[in-house]
Amino acid sequence: MTVPYHGLWPVMLTAFDDEGALDLAGIDALTDFYLEQGSTGLFAVCQSSEMYDLSDEERLQLAQRVTERVAGRVPVVAVGTFGGPLTWQAQFMRRMSDTGVDGVVILPNQLVGPDDDEPPLQAALEQLLEATESIQLGLYECPQPYHRNLSPQLLGWAAATGRFAYMKDTDRAPDRIHPKIQSVKGTDLRMFNAATISALPSLQMGVAGLSPVAANCYPELFAWLCAHHSDEPVKAERLQHRLASLDAAVKLKYPQSAKRHLHRRGLPIGSRCRVAEHDFDGYDDLLLTSLLLQVDEIKQELEL
Repeated sequence: MTVPYHGLWPVMLTAFDDEGALDLAGIDALTDFYLEQGSTGLFAVCQSSEMYDLSDEERLQLAQRVTERVAGRVPVVAVGTFGGPLTWQAQFMRRMSDTGVDGVVILPNQLVGPDDDEPPLQAALEQLLEATESIQLGLYECPQPYHRNLSPQLLGWAAATGRFAYMKDTDRAPDRIHPKIQSVKGTDLRMFNAATISALPSLQMGVAGLSPVAANCYPELFAWLCAHHSDEPVKAERLQHRLASLDAAVKLKYPQSAKRHLHRRGLPIGSRCRVAEHDFDGYDDLLLTSLLLQVDEIKQELEL
């Protein structure tokens, strides 16, 4: 890692064609869009990418396509653990690394069960560290199949190994995030907050950046917040409140709603999903229209 990870790292969507296969041209368009709107890193093959509904080969193909499209302009990370014996998971992590991603992300909830405490988890992580040699790693507190948050103590241990560079936090509340920030301070492990509602407070406390699902709809607003939260505090506070008020609209029927939103923004992608699809009626269309108009108003206020 030559430049510390920072700023906006969207959790990428996956574009599918009408038959449900990977839409490679759509994936290219999504990648370009994230970068054009100020993203400083990308998290591919994540929950928003519908990773659990992809085959192993599709996961690898998706990561490689994004990495090739990015062409070194920003770092790219991707999940590499999808359950099973740790030897299998380590093998797939090595395959994921071979796609060219900068880091392979580990899901703690794929290593131990929901009733296990942290010593078995740390032991599993140690085994993966040994089995993956020098591969740069990340951690993601993915809510599915069960939500497991990491303690500051375990994060401090992970940071001290020197192998972890990215961590997507889903603890959400500032009082739970702050001790974790302190535990990795002065190390190469950078924390990214997934929660829009606590985005600004977490940046003020020292998180390296943001990885919220709403960045799939209006990444430029989160990129501005990451870049200007300290030098434009009044505007940042107002933006935080606006982002909080919009968040519920984004999460309604997500990720399909986000794909429809981006299509209305001009991206050549459809709304096909592998996860549960929804019917969209006139109410939903009005909500998406309102979202578009409010984003445009905010961009005008910020002179974007």
